[in-house]
Amino acid sequence: MAGDDARNNNDGASYNNSAQSELENDVSIDALAKKVQESLSMAKKHKFWETQPVGQFKDLGDTSLPEGPIEQPSPLSDVRQEPYNLPAPYEWITCDIDSEEMCAEVYNLLTNNYVEDDENMFRFNYSKEFLRWALRPPGYYRSWHIGVRVKASKKLVAFITAVPVRIRVRDEFVMMAEVNFLCVYKKLRSKRLAPVMIKEVTRRVHLENIWQAAYTAGVVLPTPITTCQYWHRSLNPKKLIDVGFSRLGARMTMSRTIKLYKLPEQPVTPGFRKMEIHDVPAVTRLLRNYLNQFVVVPDFSEDDVEHWLLPKADVIDSYLVESPETHEITDFCSFYTLPSSILGSQIHSILKAAYSYYNVSTKTPLLQLMNDAMIVAKKMDFDVFNALDVMHNESFLKELKFGPGDGKLHYYLYNYRLKHVLRPSELGLVLL
Repeated sequence: MAGDDARNNNDGASYNNSAQSELENDVSIDALAKKVQESLSMAKKHKFWETQPVGQFKDLGDTSLPEGPIEQPSPLSDVRQEPYNLPAPYEWITCDIDSEEMCAEVYNLLTNNYVEDDENMFRFNYSKEFLRWALRPPGYYRSWHIGVRVKASKKLVAFITAVPVRIRVRDEFVMMAEVNFLCVYKKLRSKRLAPVMIKEVTRRVHLENIWQAAYTAGVVLPTPITTCQYWHRSLNPKKLIDVGFSRLGARMTMSRTIKLYKLPEQPVTPGFRKMEIHDVPAVTRLLRNYLNQFVVVPDFSEDDVEHWLLPKADVIDSYLVESPETHEITDFCSFYTLPSSILGSQIHSILKAAYSYYNVSTKTPLLQLMNDAMIVAKKMDFDVFNALDVMHNESFLKELKFGPGDGKLHYYLYNYRLKHVLRPSELGLVLL
C-alpha cells in the first residue's frame, strides 16, 4: 500500500513568502474541511485497528512489552475455513493474474481508483507487467490475490493482495505476508469493504500457517514501525513544472532550472553495466552482506534476487559495477518503474517515475553510483527519480539535488511488536 506520490516542494529554490501565504490563504478553508473529514475517517479506521494484533498508540514507549509476536499462532484447525461475509450484492473471487482478461480488470480498477496525491493531480498507474512481477514472486499463493465483484454485473470493485516474504527483524527470521494494492471502487468507499477485505486476506494468510505481515500506507494507523519521506529529483524539470508536480523556484527561470538539473550523457563509473542472469549469485552475496547492518530487512535467496532484481523492461532496472581489473562485482543499484496518471493536464497524460529500490556501494561512492543510476534513467526518458530516506539514501539526497516531497510513507508490521520506533536509516526494506 504505497504512500502518496507526493509532489516535489523544493524545485530550484523555495517560493517567496508572499506568494506562499497567498496560496495558503486560498486553500486554508478547503484544507481545514479536509482535515476534519480525515480525522473522522481515521477515528473509524482506528476502531478496526484497535481490535487487531498491532502495536497500539497507548503502548508507545512501554519498554516492558516484549519484542516479537503479539499473539501466538492458533492451531490451523481453528482458523476459519469459510470466507468472511460480504454485503449481499457482492462476492469474493480469486484473481488469476496470469489471465490477460483478469489482469486487465485489475489494471483498470487500480488505474481509476488507487492512490492519489493530496491535491488529486496524480494517481499511480501500475502496468500489467508490473502487477505480474509484484504478485508472482517465488512461492506466491494465487489464493492471496483477492477480488470483490458485483454479483449481478460481475464488475470488479475491490482488490487486495499478499505475497510471501521472509523477513529478518534483528536476529529473528519470520515468514510474513507483504500486503499491498488494497483498492476499493471510489463510489463504494462508504460501504466499509476495507476492514472485511483485510480480515479475509489475513484469514487466507493464516491458512498457510503465516501469522505476521508487513505493509505500508500514506496514512497514520496504529502504529508505524518507522515513517519515511519521499524525495524527488527532477530529470525533466520543464515537464514536471508544466504539470504542477514542481514549481519554478523564486528568482529561477526555466532555462536556469533545466541547467541546474542537467546530467552527463553517460555514466562515469568504469565497469558500470546492466545486471545479467549470470550475476545473480554475486548480487545476492553483495546484497545480503549489505543488508546485515539494518534492523528490518528481506532475507533474499538467489531465487528472490533473480525475480526482484533481474532487469525486466518497463518494470525493474538494475545496474552493477564490475571491476575492469578483477571482474569482481563491487557495487549495485536498481530502480523500478511506476508511472502516474496526470489527472488535470491537457498536454501530458503520464508522469514517468523511477523509484530507487536496493543499492549497494562497496568500492564506488554511493553518490557517484546513484548519479550514474539517474543518468541511465534520464536516457530512458524518466521524468523524475524518487527515493525514500531508508538505508543510506539520506547520504546522497541533498547533494544530488533531490527535494523533499510532501508525502510520508509509514511502515507497519502486523502481529509483531518492536520495542522502539526505528529511524528510516535503520530500515532495509522497500515495499512496492
